[in-house]
Amino acid sequence: MARQTAVLACALALGLTAPAPTRAAAAQAQQPELAAPQTPLAPQTGLAPPQPAPPALSPACEVPSADLAAPTALPNFAAALQKRQRVTILAIGSSSTSGTGASSAARSYPSQLEPILETALKGEDVVIVNRGLPGEVADSAADRIRSEVALARPDLVLWQLGTNDALARVSARDFEATVRETVRWLKDAGIDVVLIGLQYSPRLARDPAYGEIREALRRIALEENVLYVSRYDAMRFIAQRREGQPMMATDGFHLNDLGYHCMAEHVAHALIVSLFRKKTRPAEN
Repeated sequence: MARQTAVLACALALGLTAPAPTRAAAAQAQQPELAAPQTPLAPQTGLAPPQPAPPALSPACEVPSADLAAPTALPNFAAALQKRQRVTILAIGSSSTSGTGASSAARSYPSQLEPILETALKGEDVVIVNRGLPGEVADSAADRIRSEVALARPDLVLWQLGTNDALARVSARDFEATVRETVRWLKDAGIDVVLIGLQYSPRLARDPAYGEIREALRRIALEENVLYVSRYDAMRFIAQRREGQPMMATDGFHLNDLGYHCMAEHVAHALIVSLFRKKTRPAEN
């Protein structure tokens, strides 16, 4: 609770507020339709399948691939899909995961992500368990991940994090140590993890602590070889290219329905591209 209070205090100092939004404030944008993928998809196998086209991004959510994610293997999730069983994804994080600012729970990013993945995966049964908790920092999320994994037994964990740590002035060193330890714990348990980074706003972009946490996440993803969805870069691209297209609720801190829809599309796109990336032969010693 003390850290959540610190988050709010820092947000106020930056000219941001984070009240519980009204339905009218969150319903300011219409949800665009997601174009269906053009070719059938098949999970990674030992053979090299034809490279499928990733699911198309809707015009409102289009960003360059370089501003979204670098494809990274998801071997455990791919293996679960190969077995043609129901796959379970645990979505954990703060208000961007719980859906604060959306007009309804059905407009949160995990709720919108589930049907997008099922369409892209041609009818696979995908179940996403949403365990977002507003105001949470990485340290408390790391503790929750262990208990939530025991309950949900997921094939994949989507961990959205960083914004509250920066606002609460958690040191980048402590943040990095916590995230690395948790990522390694998940990998040791045979569970793939995707790190979903900080959101973008012009005010937060000027905060040095924000930049330090962003850099720590990039470093962790690169050195631990896990998929990192750069939400900051994607949101910044949209904000700079489509100024009349708001993705934030009227509080200026949480996403609106369109923001959550784009977040779902971006995560789905990064997942599918990583699932079906061409395997490369390892270098010989």
